[in-house]
Amino acid sequence: MLHMPDPYYAAACQTDFPAPRRRGEIQDRTKAMIQMAEQTLSAYEPNHDIRLFVFPEFAHAAPIYSTVEELNRHLAVEVPNEHVDAYADFCAEHGCWIQTGTFLEHVPEHGSDVIFNTTVLVGPGGIELIYRKVNPWIPWEVSASPHDLDPEGDHFPVADTEIGRIGVAVCYDWLFPESIRQLAMNGAEVINRVSAYMDPWGSQPPMDWWTLINRTRALENTAYVVACNQGASREHFPPFSWPGSSMIVDYDGRILSQADAGPGERVVVAPIAIDVLRYERERRLGHDMRSHLRSEAYDYLRTGHLAPAEVHPITSSSLEDRIASARSQGVPHEH
Repeated sequence: MLHMPDPYYAAACQTDFPAPRRRGEIQDRTKAMIQMAEQTLSAYEPNHDIRLFVFPEFAHAAPIYSTVEELNRHLAVEVPNEHVDAYADFCAEHGCWIQTGTFLEHVPEHGSDVIFNTTVLVGPGGIELIYRKVNPWIPWEVSASPHDLDPEGDHFPVADTEIGRIGVAVCYDWLFPESIRQLAMNGAEVINRVSAYMDPWGSQPPMDWWTLINRTRALENTAYVVACNQGASREHFPPFSWPGSSMIVDYDGRILSQADAGPGERVVVAPIAIDVLRYERERRLGHDMRSHLRSEAYDYLRTGHLAPAEVHPITSSSLEDRIASARSQGVPHEH
C-alpha cells in the first residue's frame, strides 16, 4: 500500500542581507537563516507542523563581480561545505528539510574558469539533491549552466522524501516552461523556486510576472510551488532591489499564502497535502496536462537554439555572441 505523507506546512523565508563581497561573510548569512528557521518553528509550532523551509537566490552570495575570475577568487565555494553541514545539523534536530539559498559553486573537476549558481536540498539525513541553475539570467550572470558541460545530461534531479517528491529550479529557470515540466515529468510534487526576481517583473500589475509564472507553472504541472523571492533593498544590493512577495501556490494555481510586496525579511507559511495532490493526479481525466502532452507535435525542441558554451570562462561578450547565433539559426527570420 502506498504510504501517503501526512499534511505539513512549508515556509518561504525571504531575506534582506547586504551583498557579501568575500566568502568569509557567508557564515553570518548562514547563521541568520538558521535563526530565522528556528524562530519560525517557535512562532508557528502551536498551529503548524513546518517541515520545509525555502530560502531565496543570492542568500549566500551573488554575482556582484563581472568576471568569473573575480567571483572565483572572492566568493565561490565548493559544495558540500560547512554551511550545508550546519543546515543538515538543524534538519536532523528538527526533522525538517531546507532548500538553501544559492551559492556560487566552484567544482574542482571543471577548473577555475567555471562557476555555477547552486542550491542544495538538505534533510535530516544530509544532502538530498544539488541543483545547478540551468538557465542563468544572461547576459548579467556569467555563471555556467550544467548544459554547457553536459548538453545531453539530466540536470533536473528530484528527491524522494518522506514529505513528498521535491524538485527545485532557480529564478530565470521558471521563464522556461520546459524546465518545470521536466521536473514534473521526473516526478516532482513540490517544486521550490529559489529566486531573486526584481521589479518591474514582481507581484504588482501591469507586469506581475512573478505571480503569473508561479501560478501557471503550478497549475500546468499539477504541483505545489513554494516560491521564495529575495527581499533585499537597493542599499543592500545596488543597483537592484527586490520586491519579495514570496508565495506558496497549490496544484490548481491557488495562492495559499503570500508576503506583502516590498523589500524586507518575511516568512509566509501554507499547508502541503501530498495525499490530496496524488489523489488528484490519479483521479483527473481533464486538465491533466502531463498525461495529455503530445510530445511529437512540438518540433522546436529538436532544433538547436542557445548552444552550450564551448569556451570558458563565460563573459558578457561571449554570451552576446551565442544569443546572436541562436537568433540567426534557431528562429525563422521575418520577411
